[in-house]
Amino acid sequence: MNIYTNSDITLVPALFIIFLNILFGANAVAIKLTLNGMGPFTTAGARFAIAAVAIACWAFFTHRSFKIKKDQLVPLLIISILFTIQLSLFYLGLVKTLVSRGVLIVNLLPFIVLFLSHFFIPGDRITIRKLLGIAMGFVGVAFIFGSSQAISRSARSGDFILFAAVFLWSCNTVYIKRIIHNFAPFQLVLYPMIFSVPLFLLQGLLWDAPMVIRLDTTVLGALAYQSLVTAAFGFVAWNTLLQKYGAGNLHSFVFVMPVSGVLLSGLILNDPITANILFALVLITTGIIMVHVKPGKPTFTLPPGRGL
Repeated sequence: MNIYTNSDITLVPALFIIFLNILFGANAVAIKLTLNGMGPFTTAGARFAIAAVAIACWAFFTHRSFKIKKDQLVPLLIISILFTIQLSLFYLGLVKTLVSRGVLIVNLLPFIVLFLSHFFIPGDRITIRKLLGIAMGFVGVAFIFGSSQAISRSARSGDFILFAAVFLWSCNTVYIKRIIHNFAPFQLVLYPMIFSVPLFLLQGLLWDAPMVIRLDTTVLGALAYQSLVTAAFGFVAWNTLLQKYGAGNLHSFVFVMPVSGVLLSGLILNDPITANILFALVLITTGIIMVHVKPGKPTFTLPPGRGL
């Protein structure tokens, strides 16, 4: 059996992947709220410390094996280093640039993942249909931010930092895809978090001034959301789906994430919802359908015994 062969995405897992992307989109709002009370590296350290404890408790009570073999140590170290660097850059970049621009830059992830997967993952091939569908999704996202505005030097440096984070994130995603079948999915989430937390907090001690500004219910609630909903539940669920459906399939849905982030920013942060956003929803939905519905092969079916 070819370990790189992925299952078709049927209706129930497709809906669940969309739900996960909505949760991930809301994470940008949660980070913005948390950064009002904590430094970026301190926020990352606190977030993944809480998430690591939650995942470890879940794994213990569900009798998952924590054991790592010797031949798994090097791949796990590579993933952990990339994880730490990409998240450090992500939080730093998000502080410097606008959230709206940050969400758009992060949405370059599926392009880079598809490109790298084409060369490094057997079976994850780029097709004209996939390129057209994802390009349509990207154009939809671009419509959200179509208005021109003056950008400061700090914001532009933040954009560059975020792009570097997204590139490393893409490399890490593809590398995880290559070795994920040798691990329990939760191990690829838990151990990089444990590795990164002391480094995040050290960066916070050195560069966050101060590490903690204030702690109120909004800041603590947003931190809990990042830690327990996206970093713990979301990451484990995503890697589990990645193992079954593949990086290309999953990342074709990530255009839901910026839409969710912008809409929730309007509801929670009172950001304006423009006609560009509504038009973007149409383009993004069309792009997702182009990527996943194959002529003569209905992908969104739910055969008995299939699904999430």
